[in-house]
Formats: sequence, C-alpha cells, structure tokens
Amino acid sequence: MSKKQYRIAVIPGDGIGKEVMPEGMRVLEAAAKKHGVSLHFDHFDFSSWDYYEKHGQMMPDDWKERIGKHDAIYFGAVGWPAKIPDHVSLWGSLIKFRREFDQYVNLRPVRLMPGVPCPLANRKPGDIDFWVVRENTEGEYSSVGGRMFPDTDREFVTQQTVMTRTGVDRILKFAFELAQSRPKKHLTSATKSNGISITMPYWDERVEAMAKKFPGVKWDKYHIDIALLGRARGGDGEEVSRREVGQVPHRHPDRELRAASGLVRRRGRLQFVRRHPLRSRPGLHRHHRHRAIRQHQSRGRFPLGVRAGARLGA
Repeated sequence: MSKKQYRIAVIPGDGIGKEVMPEGMRVLEAAAKKHGVSLHFDHFDFSSWDYYEKHGQMMPDDWKERIGKHDAIYFGAVGWPAKIPDHVSLWGSLIKFRREFDQYVNLRPVRLMPGVPCPLANRKPGDIDFWVVRENTEGEYSSVGGRMFPDTDREFVTQQTVMTRTGVDRILKFAFELAQSRPKKHLTSATKSNGISITMPYWDERVEAMAKKFPGVKWDKYHIDIALLGRARGGDGEEVSRREVGQVPHRHPDRELRAASGLVRRRGRLQFVRRHPLRSRPGLHRHHRHRAIRQHQSRGRFPLGVRAGARLGA
C-alpha cells in the first residue's frame, strides 16, 4: 500500500526563520519516516522583508490560492523591526492567516518533560500537564478603531475590543470539551473582570452559561493576576497540577504563557496550536524567542499550517 503524501508550503520568512527552516524540515522528514508518511515541500519567498522591499506588500494578491490547497503551511519567522514596523509585517502575513482561515482556537500545551528540571520543588514529569486555550480572532484582533485629527492638538486614537456571542461561545465550548476529555475534567477561566468592567464580566457570564452544558466538568474562575501567582508559586501542591485546561480571552495569553513556560523550563520551546476545530480551515505552527507556536488546522478546503522561527531581534 502506497504512503499517504502531504504537500507542505514552506515559507521561511525573516531572520532566524531562514536558519531554523532546514533543521525543522529534517525533523518533519524524520517524523514522517517513522510514521509512514510521505511529505512534499513547495517553497515560497513571500511573508518576508525581502519580498516587501521588492513588491511593497508582504504577500502577493493570490497568496491564498497559491498555498490554500496544501495540506500544511510551514512558516518561519515574520518581522524585521529595523526595516519595517511590526504591525505592518504581522498584519500583512500572520494575522491574515488567522483571520482568513478563522483560526479561532489557540491551543497551548504546557507539559514538564523528562530531563528538564522544574523550578518548583518535588515536581516530576506528569505532575505539570495542562492546556491553555485562547480565543484567537476577536478581542484586540478585531481591528476596530482608527485615528482622527492626525498631527494636531486634537489628535486621538481608538482601538476597540470586540466580543461576539458566537465567538465567545465557540471557544468556550472547545475548552469545556477539551476539559471533559481529560482525566481530571477541570477547567479554570482567567479574566480581568475587576478592572475591565464590560467585556470581561460578559466573558465570565458566558463561561457560567456554557458550564451548565457540561455538568461533568469541574470549573472555577480567577482574575488573571492570582491565576499567574498560583502558577508561579505552585500553590498547595495541587494548584498547578489540578488545572488541566486554562481558558483565557485574547488579552491575557502572553502573561499566562510566561508563567507556564517558566514552570516547565521550556522558554523558546513551548509549543502552541492555533486551529479551527472543524478542520475546514488551515492552521499555523509558530516559534519565537519565548515560545514555539503550533497552529494546526483542517485537512479540508484549506491547509494545515506550521510556523517555526522568530522575529529577528526578538
């Protein structure tokens, strides 16, 4: 029986992306060989400063057609702040992947691995094993706002957080389903509803409503500050290990991440997943200095996505 072949769009991007891409491909080839999978790589030069310098945009107009039929996108690094503002490079490439392919689940595994010492006393592999789930397309990614009266004394700027019931409920449903599949069936929601008095309380309300549909899942909620404190100090011995799924809006994941990566001493190697659970959209795997983000997606109309590497200078 012939091996199943997957086509992967390889996009090195900027800086360290060009360095890590060959080694990342070696890893993919080794994994494919072990699991009896055949890989075919197609290389693309966009999503980089070099491409922007020549063409005045991060990607060609037909980028979606060129990579949309691949099974995966292996994306290196994006951004060269000495040459181009980060918001231009990011919104011209990575954010387009998230928005065009509706990658609304950002899934971040946190696991203490064998051979890696933990900064918390008496922790061993298996003691720390949880997931952080983040909404990935709304909130501050909504791109609602603008600037008025530029270069005058009246100049002002606005950028709004937008949450829809559809967007909030679908990420909460994913998080509760994930918690339900885990042995301890425990979910923790972290927000900042004491200070952000409209959107965060709304999120808390939707968590409580969704919890009623999952009576077998234990759940609790914390302000993000105390949730991170619990991560940092290890709590009462159960504080870290009991939480199998942590669920956060878009605003707070990096704070959660830094605490989580410190626990498992995997700063720069912590893997993240961005995905559309229905597998009808692509995803994207990503690394930068603090983390490696694996965004995986559909095998349907659009490709799976992989991003490795880092922003130059990050």
